[in-house]
Amino acid sequence: MTDPAGPTGGTGAVGVTADRIPVRRLTVLYDARCALCAFLRDWLVRQPQLVPLELVPAGSQEARRRFPGLDHRATLEEITVVGDAGQVYRDTAAWIVTLWALREHRPLAHRLSTPTGARLAKGAVLAAAKWRGSQWQGGQWGGPAYRREDGWAYDPGRGWVHTPPGCDSGGRATG
Repeated sequence: MTDPAGPTGGTGAVGVTADRIPVRRLTVLYDARCALCAFLRDWLVRQPQLVPLELVPAGSQEARRRFPGLDHRATLEEITVVGDAGQVYRDTAAWIVTLWALREHRPLAHRLSTPTGARLAKGAVLAAAKWRGSQWQGGQWGGPAYRREDGWAYDPGRGWVHTPPGCDSGGRATG
């Protein structure tokens, strides 16, 4: 993949072909309320980067200020990555260009940018979307997650323990 804005991506610059626009910085818009998205955001910031990644919550005031022309509701539904020259990558192309920015994963990005690799990448994106869909319940993220406000706390020695809210159990947690 010599050009991340090539066949798998697009460009917002009019009259300039994508193969002539160098990518020097990428902004990844992620859903900060989604557990999977937050996990991947944390993973991305720990990775050595060949192209700097800025991670901005999708739909946030910061995202709206930086990218007023984007459909911000759509950025909450699928990963969107914006290049420093206005390139916009969505769906599978966004995942591939994000991997392309990482030192240890650039070879994988090159493989995923081939026709055969793109089918594999699309399958991974669909699997992640299906998981995300299973976590969206009642207008909020989470699904069957352990929530602190529901009385759950993590004890490194015992794992997740539960003390029902408003229950005076003498400070004992049940598991």
